[in-house]
Amino acid sequence: MQEGMPLAPQLAASPIAQMLWLIPAVPIVAAGIVALVKQPRRKMAAGLAIGSLSFSLLLSLIAFAHVVAGWAHGVAVRETVNFSWIEVGAAHVELGWVLDPLSAVMLVMVTLVGLLIFIYSTGYMAHDENFTRFFCFLSLFAGAMLGVVISNSLLLLFMNWELVGLTSYLLIGFWYQRPSAAAAAKKAFLTTRVGDVFFLLGMVWLFAQTGTLLFYDSGAGSMEPLALGGLLVHPAALGLTAAGAIGLLIFAGAAGKSGQLPLHVWLPDAMEGPTPVSALIHAATMVAAGVYLIARVYPLMHAGALAGGTTTALTVVTWVGASTAVFAALIAVAQNDIKRILAYSTVSQLGYMMAGLGMGGVAVGMFHLITHAFFKALLFMGAGSVIHGLHEEQDIRRMGGLKGAMPLTFLTYAVGMLALSGFPLLFSGFWSKDAILEAAQHWSVAKAPFYMLVFGALLTAFYMTRQVSYVFFGKSRANVDAHESPAVMTMPLAILAFFAVALGVIGTPAWPWFRAFLEGRTASVDFHGFSEPGLMTLMVTSSVVVFVGLGLGWLLYGNKSSSAEEPDVLERAVPRLWAALRDKLYVDELYGASVIAFYYWWARVADWLDRNVWGGAVALIAYGFNGWARLSRFLDTNIVDGSFDKGCEELSTGGGLLAHVQNGRVQTYLRLLALAVVVLAAILFWSSRG
Repeated sequence: MQEGMPLAPQLAASPIAQMLWLIPAVPIVAAGIVALVKQPRRKMAAGLAIGSLSFSLLLSLIAFAHVVAGWAHGVAVRETVNFSWIEVGAAHVELGWVLDPLSAVMLVMVTLVGLLIFIYSTGYMAHDENFTRFFCFLSLFAGAMLGVVISNSLLLLFMNWELVGLTSYLLIGFWYQRPSAAAAAKKAFLTTRVGDVFFLLGMVWLFAQTGTLLFYDSGAGSMEPLALGGLLVHPAALGLTAAGAIGLLIFAGAAGKSGQLPLHVWLPDAMEGPTPVSALIHAATMVAAGVYLIARVYPLMHAGALAGGTTTALTVVTWVGASTAVFAALIAVAQNDIKRILAYSTVSQLGYMMAGLGMGGVAVGMFHLITHAFFKALLFMGAGSVIHGLHEEQDIRRMGGLKGAMPLTFLTYAVGMLALSGFPLLFSGFWSKDAILEAAQHWSVAKAPFYMLVFGALLTAFYMTRQVSYVFFGKSRANVDAHESPAVMTMPLAILAFFAVALGVIGTPAWPWFRAFLEGRTASVDFHGFSEPGLMTLMVTSSVVVFVGLGLGWLLYGNKSSSAEEPDVLERAVPRLWAALRDKLYVDELYGASVIAFYYWWARVADWLDRNVWGGAVALIAYGFNGWARLSRFLDTNIVDGSFDKGCEELSTGGGLLAHVQNGRVQTYLRLLALAVVVLAAILFWSSRG
């Protein structure tokens, strides 16, 4: 239960806020140093990466404690540090960073989960020849994501956003010698750029309307009432205000990063990178960036909301999120790659987060983001432990019976699976998922998203039970003897499993601490929170749905000992539907036949135009200039230079003749003088006669 009035904001920047820039800067600097380290210096590279992120985690915990202390004393901490970056005349562009409950929570999550993944990577990548390069990219990736989190400027956020995109390209394609990894890296980079173009347009539009890209600036920021009021009075198109249109453009960028329809196609292929990369991208960093962006600009998305509490932008976010949740969950049912199942699960859960933001607000969407980060990192790292123990095998049909050979991995993986499935009461995923379902149940626009998300929850429990049954139960179908992973890999799994359970405590109706913290309200333990109208019915319904999914999964796949080549039970029952789901509902083929085919066609047209039109025009112009050059050369050689040379020749000849006359002999001069006198006299005489 929530109590009290919204807390008063604190605007002055404390020393902790002033040092906030060190949190992303230290890992980025470490990445730069590791880039200069020779490949054999593996311990040094890992030590720098882990040490830098440990320092960032320490600073993040201090910042988080500072914000919590302020909240406990009735102060909603929002401290900003802004500075002028570029000045041109009277115009200037400012950057800055912000410390508030939203950034504080994200900083702790990213650094803690990232650090566990870094430690896990030392075991998983121990035998990789490019070990130091891997930790260089990891450290840069983490620093870029932390830069996104602390940004108080949409421009600074966009800079780090693009750096996240670059490092994701480097990490997904880390094993670039594999054609599939290289293709997946390019696919991720290009697909997310599509969304980023719209993001950039929205950012430019926002700056043109408000004159600033700072989120908060003592009342003058773009997310503060004065600027938002101005955006609401400026019409855009299709009945949208400038606030709504800009919000939709920014959401397109978030949809690209967070794998929402129709820009989800890159995310499942991102599992081509090493498993720690999958854990980092799919859990704590890159895909969370899009959800975090919408949470950060939520005042813009919510501006102008009517009594129902929604806007056009939030309605679009909701429908896209709900559709993505069901779409990806359906595809996950028919996948056989252990990491690809989790990848589509990530797409689905990101849809839940977006829907939660659209219908329930920042706290609802962000709570699922935080809980999901821990149990999805746990699942990906658990999958990596399985792959490591089976010598790089990823097909779940070639696994089985691993609970005995890999007991620690099985136990922790089961915790992650139950948290993702939303097992009632005991796991954090239940509480964060139910908060979204509760918001959907009370959404004033439509009830369809609620039923879609309930169906998605059923599918999640089903496909995760299928996966666990194939991997850990039944008889072994592996071609190798499995072995448990080393402690450096299993200890992070245990820590993540603890948080996958414990985080649910801060989001129960009896103690909604997380929501109260983000919304700047006080919270106390009160079990009357369970008596809210419809809540117990929802919890029972949600629990039944989960049990049905788990039961169906176990009924069809539990302890089955089929061979690896035997068709799936659903494949035999509904072969056409299974084929469609296995082939990802043909979205990639649709893009190949439409968008990609168009660009191939346009490339051929551009090539033909280049060769036959523009190339011919250039050749014609070049021929004309060549002819003019030849004419100029002829005129220069035969007219200009010829006349000049002839004149010089005549002058030279005349000079030679005069040289004979001017020989310095007085007798010659007297003779010439006498001759000149005779000639002059003759002329005068002739003139007088005439």
